[in-house]
Amino acid sequence: MLTLSLIARLPLAMFSIGLLVHAEHLTGSFAVAGLVTGAYAIALGCGGPVLGRAVDRRGQTAVLVSAATASAALLAAISLLPAGAPPAFLLALAAGLGFATPPVGACVRTLLDDPRAFALEASAVELTWVFGPPLALAGGALVSTGAALAGAGAILLAGTLAFAAHPGSRAWRPTGVERPRGGALRTGPMRTLVLVLGCVGAVFGSVEIGVAAAADEAVAGALLGVWGAGSLAGGLWLARRGGAAKLGPLLAALAAGHGALVLVTGNVWLLAAGLALAGAAIAPTYATVYALVERAAPAGTVTEAFAWLATAVAVGAASGSAVAGALAEASGPTAAFLLAGAAAACALLATAARPAVHVSLTTA
Repeated sequence: MLTLSLIARLPLAMFSIGLLVHAEHLTGSFAVAGLVTGAYAIALGCGGPVLGRAVDRRGQTAVLVSAATASAALLAAISLLPAGAPPAFLLALAAGLGFATPPVGACVRTLLDDPRAFALEASAVELTWVFGPPLALAGGALVSTGAALAGAGAILLAGTLAFAAHPGSRAWRPTGVERPRGGALRTGPMRTLVLVLGCVGAVFGSVEIGVAAAADEAVAGALLGVWGAGSLAGGLWLARRGGAAKLGPLLAALAAGHGALVLVTGNVWLLAAGLALAGAAIAPTYATVYALVERAAPAGTVTEAFAWLATAVAVGAASGSAVAGALAEASGPTAAFLLAGAAAACALLATAARPAVHVSLTTA
């Protein structure tokens, strides 16, 4: 089941860069391409909780199948647009794609029931970010940017349909509990978890800008790969020790590790080592937050709750990138890494203000 969900989610790691290069190819403008990817990201953040709420009411199968079919159709339409197509068409189709993207990640997490499983899932997701962007770029270079997006749509559709057909997904049923007013965000602990992952998303956006400003394109890609490998190693470590962790210390490690990158920006080898160490706290942080959701979210809103966490990361990453970009242009990569450390520190402060989510997890 986890493998099927990873296949279904692989295209999500391809969409941002795939849409960017395809839109630039069609319009000849990076400014328009940036607007297209921005429209996709905003719609993805808006659509996730809506589809998650639909799953909580109707079950996984119908929502996943409908969303995957719509997404594949929209990707096919984007891939068939001719050069010189009006930017408004691209913007509308990209926004539709973002809103319709099936919430496979939120759905699979509702089927997990112990901290070790969350740690393994958070680690495995890193693989999609290792392989997704290079696949999108390779497909665009070898065939065409449109073909790369259409191929991603085919993978999304096949993977999502296979996941939706899995007995575990088909057997999942809504709790039958009436949805509370305010939905998943009704409780304070759930709002705190959303704030925490929003800050973590800002860490991601800031580091990506900092790395890009510190090294040329080829080296930056390798550095980000090392960062992801560190996260994968951290998640596997957490899974081996049972998946139990406290959120506060993990966020403290996240802040210290990423803030310390300011000390090594001048040496690519030291920067690589620093990124590996800093990244080791990422997957464990995700896993611990995910394991807290069932305690924090109101009954009957768990899928919507997981979708809100994904939205928080997307919004945080976009905000972090925007602010870090301005800082890096003015002061260099050091400022972007300082922002990353500060964002993680804000996440830690949020948990300190809400002790209910600052708890130790135990395995079942």
